[in-house]
Amino acid sequence: MFANLLWTSVLFFQDSSAAGQWDLVSMWHNMDIPAKVVVIILFVMSAWSVGIMIDRALMYSAARKQSRVFVQQVAGALKDNKLDEAISIAERNKKSHIAKVVATGLSEFQAASSQVNDAEVIEAAKRGLERSIAIVHAEMKRGLSGLATIGATAPFVGLFGTVMGIIGAFKGIANSKLTGLSAVAGGISEALVTTALGLLVAVPAVWTFNYFTNRVEAFDVEMDNSSMELINYFITRRGGKK
Repeated sequence: MFANLLWTSVLFFQDSSAAGQWDLVSMWHNMDIPAKVVVIILFVMSAWSVGIMIDRALMYSAARKQSRVFVQQVAGALKDNKLDEAISIAERNKKSHIAKVVATGLSEFQAASSQVNDAEVIEAAKRGLERSIAIVHAEMKRGLSGLATIGATAPFVGLFGTVMGIIGAFKGIANSKLTGLSAVAGGISEALVTTALGLLVAVPAVWTFNYFTNRVEAFDVEMDNSSMELINYFITRRGGKK
């Protein structure tokens, strides 16, 4: 039965479009209030998801570019044991996820260097690096939960609009005393638009959520590797002072 309704709706769309009687404006005016509310909600969700996509894409791109520059510059400073210069380089690359972690580790190491016990110095640096990695990870993931929520709920919001539209179409039959699928084809066609709109909002959100999640995981690996390399550098530096 539902398949027949879908097919009839498709035929209605084709006939109305060919006759020049169907357009988005007329469809909007013919929608009931619940369907209009659903469409507005979906547009808000779409705008929100697009905003998150743009913000995360710009952030990840900047982090990648600045990290490449930072790694090249800081390597020479650490090789010459110029910690202040290395921290200064990190502060000039504030969008780099690696720079944020390295700067924290270097600062913690300098602050604890006055301690005689090497184990305490290294442990303080480790704790600082762990805190920094957790903070940067949270910054990188900000907004991704919104994409996941939109991707999971947008189809159901659209389906709710479709259900309400179909209910309204059948109420129209009861009021007009008309029978047959042709009497409800228009209302059902308009109602199904909300389902299509819900899918249109959800699919890009799911795709970008998965893509950005993979990017964040790659950033986590880079931060962990940088942290371990920095700890090795600290151990070597403290050992060389003896």
